Amino acid sequence: MSKLRIIVAGAGGRMGLANIRAIAGHEEVALAGAFDRPGAASIGQDAGTLAGLGALGVSVAESPDALFAKADVIIDFTAPAASVALARRAAEHGLVHVIGTTGCLEAEDAAIAQAGRDGARIVKSGNFSPGVVTLAVLVERAARALSDYDVEVLEMHHNQKVDAPSGTALMLGEAAARGRDIALKDHAVRVRDGHTGPREFGSIGFATLRGGNVIGDHSVILAGPSERIELSHRAQDRTIFANGAVRAAIWAARQKAGLYTMADVLGLND
Repeated sequence: MSKLRIIVAGAGGRMGLANIRAIAGHEEVALAGAFDRPGAASIGQDAGTLAGLGALGVSVAESPDALFAKADVIIDFTAPAASVALARRAAEHGLVHVIGTTGCLEAEDAAIAQAGRDGARIVKSGNFSPGVVTLAVLVERAARALSDYDVEVLEMHHNQKVDAPSGTALMLGEAAARGRDIALKDHAVRVRDGHTGPREFGSIGFATLRGGNVIGDHSVILAGPSERIELSHRAQDRTIFANGAVRAAIWAARQKAGLYTMADVLGLND
C-alpha cells in the first residue's frame, strides 16, 4: 500500500517542525513537500535538517504551487488568511486539508466550510490532542448536568502566541455552550476590568495568561454553591498536536468531501 503524501505549511514554525517530525516517524505517511511564507529563513533549507532529523531530501519552498500535484494532504498550522487560501486550493485538487490554525473570524470559518462543500476533505480543530478533544466532551456533559454552575475557562500559553483567547479555550467554551444549549457569542465574557458589577448568570468567562515557553495549559472551572469542579489539561510537548494531525490526515483520506473535527476522527460524534 502506498504511503499518504503530505505537504507541510509553515514548515519553519514551531508546529511546522513538529509536523515534519511526526510525519517522518509514521509508517503510513511520507513528507512530499514543505513550504513557508515568502522571505522566511527556512526557504531553501532541507525540511528534515530544520526539524533536527537529518536531511530528508525535501527543500522548503516559498510557494506551494508546485507541490499540490504530488500531494494527498496539506497539514496547516499557519494564519487565518493563509488557511482560507489553502482550503480553496485543497478543494480544487481534491486534497485532505488538516487545519490547526486558530483565531479565524466568522467569515474565514465560513470560507473554509465552503471549501469542504466544494471538494476538500477538511479536518479543522482548535486542538489536535486526543486528550483535549476528550476534555471538550466532558465539559459539554458537565455544563449540561450542572446547568446552574458558573463556567470559567482559564488558559496560558507562551509569550509569542498572537491570538487570545486560544483556539482551544474557545473550543472548550463552545463545548460548555452546547451543553447549555446557548450560543457562545451571546454569552462569552472575555474582558473584566474596573467596576463590572455582579457576574451575569449564564455567562461563560475567559481568562488569558501569556508567559515563558508554556505550550498550552487549559482549565474549565464549574463553580456552584459550596463546591467547585475543575477539568484541566496540560500539554507537555507539541508532539501530541502533530501526531493528532497525522492521525486526522489518515482518517480524512478515507472520507468524502466535507468539514470535520477531531471529535469525528476520534469517533466521539458517533
